[in-house]
Amino acid sequence: MDELKKIKEEVLACRKCPLSRYRKENGYCPVIGEGSHSADIIFIGEAPGLNEAKTGRPFCGAAGRVLDELLASIGIERSDIYITNLLKDRPPENRNPKPEEIEACTPYLDKQIKAIKPKVVCTLGNFSTSYIFEKYGLKDEIRGISKIKGRMFKTDSFVLIPLYHPAVAVYNANMKEALKRDFKILKKFLS
Repeated sequence: MDELKKIKEEVLACRKCPLSRYRKENGYCPVIGEGSHSADIIFIGEAPGLNEAKTGRPFCGAAGRVLDELLASIGIERSDIYITNLLKDRPPENRNPKPEEIEACTPYLDKQIKAIKPKVVCTLGNFSTSYIFEKYGLKDEIRGISKIKGRMFKTDSFVLIPLYHPAVAVYNANMKEALKRDFKILKKFLS
């Protein structure tokens, strides 16, 4: 799809915030996204981690292995979905995204969503959830992720399903079953 290739080129050339300089200084790659360009489901994480920045692939570390297991538990192949992040570059020391970084990076995310036209957007964690809720007119529904995870919210463009970030199961193995329960909601959207 030409539009996604154009977005990739824009991200590679981006100098809107210090994260691009941090990427260059450390020999990292931007993590633009991967998967099906006609996916019915998009997953949006928060920001690339170290493994992702080294490879340019989203969710390729420990959290990615959890995500793969969650997808397999409901019969979804990773190649059938699209995975991206709110930020395309890794923040130093995996710190939380800053508002100016979110502002600089989200136009690329917005273009990805517009190009792919998913039926479902799954946000992983608080930052991506807050951004997408605000962007798509659901600001009044924003609560902590533990209160809204696994629920469906309708927008004019897609169904929005906030979920815990798979990293929670990396740090607390007991969370994996809760994640699997929440992921079951996605079965409704499998064709």
